[in-house]
Amino acid sequence: MNATFLPIALALSQAVLALAMICAVIRLLRGPRAQDRVLALDTLYVDAMLLIVTIGMRTGTTLYFEIALAIAVVGFVSTAALARFLLRGEVIE
Repeated sequence: MNATFLPIALALSQAVLALAMICAVIRLLRGPRAQDRVLALDTLYVDAMLLIVTIGMRTGTTLYFEIALAIAVVGFVSTAALARFLLRGEVIE
């Protein structure tokens, strides 16, 4: 395998993730229903988390992986809270 394969693959994946984030932001702004906006927000945090992981792979620093883990936890909790709010109208019973 070539030594230049990994930087090229990481750059290409970052470009695709940035494009996916742009599409998610468009859906977040234009979504006709609240459910569409919640799914766009969920997609946006997953794309941001993966973008940070690819940045961590490029730099070789483990701090980015810890940041991505924190984003994953906060994103999961916020998506669950928003879904519960849309279903019942309240987050805490």
